[in-house]
Amino acid sequence: MPPDPSRLPSLNALRAFEAVARLGSLTRAAAELHVTTAAVSHQIKALEEDLGVKLLHREGRDVAPSEAAEPALAPLREGFDLLHQAVRNIRSRPSGRTLTISIAPSLASLWLIPRLERFSKAHPGIGILLDTKWGRTDFARSPVDLAIRYGPGGYEGYFSRQLFIEEFFPVCAPRLLEGEHPLRRPEDLKHHNLIHVNYVHADENWRDWPMWLSAAGVKGIDPEQGLHFYQTDLALRAAYAGQGVALGTTALAVDLLEQGALVRPFGLSLESPLGYFIVCPEESARRGSVAAFIEWVMAEAAESWAAVKRMAESG
Repeated sequence: MPPDPSRLPSLNALRAFEAVARLGSLTRAAAELHVTTAAVSHQIKALEEDLGVKLLHREGRDVAPSEAAEPALAPLREGFDLLHQAVRNIRSRPSGRTLTISIAPSLASLWLIPRLERFSKAHPGIGILLDTKWGRTDFARSPVDLAIRYGPGGYEGYFSRQLFIEEFFPVCAPRLLEGEHPLRRPEDLKHHNLIHVNYVHADENWRDWPMWLSAAGVKGIDPEQGLHFYQTDLALRAAYAGQGVALGTTALAVDLLEQGALVRPFGLSLESPLGYFIVCPEESARRGSVAAFIEWVMAEAAESWAAVKRMAESG
């Protein structure tokens, strides 16, 4: 009896084939699927026997889809994306669920977490899970509902809204305005450590001490001296501890400035083309719990931006 052409082969075997074809490696596919390389090889062999078609051929240490298998890859990937989205939709009840939010560690610790209690009181049926891992979010293959990303914007194909227009400005502990070398003019920075953030994705859009000192017309100061960190929250905590002067930003310094833990010794700020954006699939943005969070976080960001401008004008 001939095989039924409408019968689908093993879903796990199809996933293994798609992963190998996309990654070009049995080993990398096994790591992504959290199985052994032998298991992936066995699934591919079983799938080839089931379909009666050679699916892969080797190119040195790598593997590539065969000519017969190549046309099936795009619809297969689309099918897996649809399956992932269907499962996400089933899990995405309008209330009584947990929202997973991908966010940078510094923004989470310095800005979002202190405000989450207000969201919980306004929406008691919605839980929050913060995912602070670095890296781009694959919404089709991860449980993340929405991301707050730092960058230039332009997230084509996704819902996106800018939270903050970012400005960079010096901040320090209040006691550095007094003492043996008080900070009164930018030239006084020569007596203090500069606290740097070595942003891993820095390019010409990133604002740093060399740019600020140049804009302020300050010469004779080594713009690279001082303390260096990879995260802004650590740099601001060092400034709060009186260890030097950091470049604060709109979102990350606002609470410490309002609390008086940090002050702005000088008025000059550098506007950045980069900012924080809410990003998620268009269909996700229309779901009740996601839409509620977006509305809430936009209002919180507007309030923070207004606070920064008030402090700048009064300072």
